[in-house]
Amino acid sequence: MKLDLKILRHGLHRTSRSEIATETVRNMVASVGGNGSNIWLAGHSLGSCIALHSGKIMAKSGIFIESFLFNPPFASAPIERIKSNKTKHSLRIAGSVLTAGLAIAMNSDKKSSSYDSFAALSAWIPCLFVNPSDYICSEYVGYFEHRRTMEEIGACSIEKIATQNSVGSLMISAFGKESEPVYLIPS
Repeated sequence: MKLDLKILRHGLHRTSRSEIATETVRNMVASVGGNGSNIWLAGHSLGSCIALHSGKIMAKSGIFIESFLFNPPFASAPIERIKSNKTKHSLRIAGSVLTAGLAIAMNSDKKSSSYDSFAALSAWIPCLFVNPSDYICSEYVGYFEHRRTMEEIGACSIEKIATQNSVGSLMISAFGKESEPVYLIPS
């Protein structure tokens, strides 16, 4: 239960379980030759979140491990549960504008390193298996659909910034703590 709360507070990466998992993945990659092609990451729910975090770390260093993640938690309001598509889209667009605006206002000096870090993940494409009826992970469906919608309406520059941030992580960063939401991925 404590780890579930860490996900909501964007602090999973600071837990011993996550650190041990990441170190184990690094050691496994090193033991098979260093490129990770003979290793798979897999997990369900909290385990998939830890695997996603480990996979992101490895991808940032150029090692792309095949990953199968089942129902990873997505720490966000369950907008996907709203029946009205118009309301859903309006809330998502407003959220993207708010998130991008906050990111620009708060992270102007960190923007390029955050972008580089996120861009490094672009070549890594984990396989996400999401149950759209599960409140914990269903927001992934809306997350990826919304990115496509923003591109279609010509707002991809806003979404490019919003995709790399969350309001929660920006607020945590404002208090001087490092915070990168595990669930935000480019692919």
